[in-house]
Amino acid sequence: MKTVAVDVNPATRAVMTGTEMYTREVCSRLPAAAPELRWRFFASRPRAAVGVDVMVIPLRRLWSQVRLPLALATERPDLLFVPAHAIPFAWPGKALTVVHDLAFERYPQAYAPAERAYLRMTTRWATLRSPLLITVSESTKTDLVSAYGVRPERIRVVPLGASTPEVGAAPASRLAELGLDGNFVLQVGRIETRKNQAAALAAVERLDGVTLALAGPERDPALAARLRASARCRVLGRVDQPTLELLYKRARAVIVPSLYEGFGLPVLEAMARGKVVVAAKASSLPEVGGDAALYFHDAADPEQLAKVLEVALGDEPLRKSLAKAARERARKFTWDRCAAGVAAVIREIV
Repeated sequence: MKTVAVDVNPATRAVMTGTEMYTREVCSRLPAAAPELRWRFFASRPRAAVGVDVMVIPLRRLWSQVRLPLALATERPDLLFVPAHAIPFAWPGKALTVVHDLAFERYPQAYAPAERAYLRMTTRWATLRSPLLITVSESTKTDLVSAYGVRPERIRVVPLGASTPEVGAAPASRLAELGLDGNFVLQVGRIETRKNQAAALAAVERLDGVTLALAGPERDPALAARLRASARCRVLGRVDQPTLELLYKRARAVIVPSLYEGFGLPVLEAMARGKVVVAAKASSLPEVGGDAALYFHDAADPEQLAKVLEVALGDEPLRKSLAKAARERARKFTWDRCAAGVAAVIREIV
């Protein structure tokens, strides 16, 4: 029986973003997706929500580069799968990783020099060490080919899945506490230049009676301060899941004006909830939204976004049609299908 070691460390973090969720959802399903393989999961700290038996090997710093290779030297697996982290430089065996995006190449100014250098080094290492590579979209595959010269036949595209809410929505009175007393549109994600919240606010300010609600951590404090200064914007920061579900439930639309996304999980999660989605026609977003979302072509043009958003908010027959189409399209993206796709790539290698 072949043995596959898996780095599930991201799934044990207290704060869950896209890559942490990916690690948890995929890795919890891998044993069922490929029961003929022997699975060994490794992390630096325990966390019950991972969903599989994890070998905890603690180390505060350099865990993936020092502690994990030492454990692998004892286990001697046939393959190391790294779903959302760096392949250890000291691991001499076969490896497989997932390239989620190349935002650090497309928008290098959004990253500190040391962070950008590390991401470039580890991505280059992955292209050299992995016989095959997984990307989460055709858009990221194209980026990987153009930026790193990877042959297309070495890349397997495995789209992400949609997460269904595990908790109910917070009481409606919570909206007043957040300063959302009337109609609002929602954008979910980190506040940073690449997510294009400035254009979203400029578009909303062109419409009457609409507020922009932003839910997500503040990566760019200066941008967050500029957004917060507008009476038409509510910068909510990171919110708990019941509050997020309430925001999704009551938002008139969800907007995703990002300049670049490796996959566009906010589009998929909004569609899974039957929301009207207005997105930039950029990078991977049309791959996810398909015909179930509305698009504006120039992500840097708030006027275009305002015009499309006005249609999305005012055309009731269109809204009903989009809500139905959104749910139907979201059902095509499941974590079971994603895990099965990952397992198929692992079988190719081992």
